[in-house]
Amino acid sequence: MSAAFSDSDLLPVEEIRQQEDVVIGRAGDRDLVGTLYVPPCVQATRPAMVIIHGGGWRKGSTRGVSGFGEFLSRAGFVCLCPSYRLSGEAHWPAQIEDVKCAIRYLKTNRKQLGLNKERVGITGDSAGGHLALMAAVNSSFEGSGGHMGESSHVKAVGAMYGPIRVRKTRADGSPLGLLKPTATDADYASASPIHYDLTEFPPCLLIHGADDPAVPLSGTLEFYTKLVELGRTVELHSFAGEGHAFDRRSSTQERMVDILDPSSISGPTVIRLIARFFTKYL
Repeated sequence: MSAAFSDSDLLPVEEIRQQEDVVIGRAGDRDLVGTLYVPPCVQATRPAMVIIHGGGWRKGSTRGVSGFGEFLSRAGFVCLCPSYRLSGEAHWPAQIEDVKCAIRYLKTNRKQLGLNKERVGITGDSAGGHLALMAAVNSSFEGSGGHMGESSHVKAVGAMYGPIRVRKTRADGSPLGLLKPTATDADYASASPIHYDLTEFPPCLLIHGADDPAVPLSGTLEFYTKLVELGRTVELHSFAGEGHAFDRRSSTQERMVDILDPSSISGPTVIRLIARFFTKYL
């Protein structure tokens, strides 16, 4: 892979091998599954990405990030879009345990997938952005989903409008429901990436809408400032006048669309920022 990303580097979509419902571990008492996007195996040293869907930790699926998987695999990354236990099924830390299992799955299966286990990155949007940041901090939420012989360490991380603090209620005042009702303030702090030692935090991409009412930009700015003060590599892109999930906003439809939908206003810009960042740092 070249040092800089260009659209001319994109592989034809028909060359990408897509595998759905791949069993990647155990999520409590059931299988943890995901969707793989695998480019042609040109070399066994290529990078890989774990792409985490959003949905407030309570909804969403791998379909929400299918466009990311397709585009980034065409850019040469082996991509895994994993499912994870939502808050209606299991309380925190089940979600991050499943995400870390997905990272370990890629490393365990590196030979079959043709990837370098030292070149694994992670990204996500909204709640998925929070989980991506939590996967990059030094925490103990490994779980028991499988592939315990490998590390869940990632080389680079990206978060799109992800909360950097987990609170008891949402922006509209409704209960969050991610942690158990008996959770303490310390439990909430341990679920929030801003409260961790970030002195060894990997290269980080932050993308946010400046007028986001659901996850205010101020949190991302605080996280960015902390990383800058620690001398870490961090890149921030704030989109003026944009709200939550702005990369899915359509020019022709009321509903959110896939980031690769032709009507997506900011999707093409966002996905190329992500491809450029991870091409550089993986």
